[in-house]
Amino acid sequence: MTNELNRKVGQEMNKENIVDRCDITCIHEDRVKEVRERMIDEDIVRSLAELFKTLGDPTRVKLLFALMNSELCVCDLAAVIGVSESAVSHQLRVLRNQKLVKFRRDGKVLYYSLADKHVEKLFGQGLEHVME
Repeated sequence: MTNELNRKVGQEMNKENIVDRCDITCIHEDRVKEVRERMIDEDIVRSLAELFKTLGDPTRVKLLFALMNSELCVCDLAAVIGVSESAVSHQLRVLRNQKLVKFRRDGKVLYYSLADKHVEKLFGQGLEHVME
């Protein structure tokens, strides 16, 4: 192996061996107190965790991306992401329960869109983060 290759292999091995904790126990009381005072309550923690859990499904991510681009009916969404209308309908119900999407009826057709700008911003920032 060349020196450069040895160095790269060594760096990769070091990354894998990093322990994600301090080498000593050292509580910074002032910081702990400050953060505890600002900590969100358990109901909000659970709601936020459920929101991120909802965003953790690839089909729902595709639906949100499609709706970020255009208001679409269930049939159109099924065609865009390549799954059945039944599957789309089920996933839209989950997204609707989390207040991520909304719909409007036009006769017999339901058109879906993102619920508000917060959803677009949240999704957009997540997308930007993974594409860096």
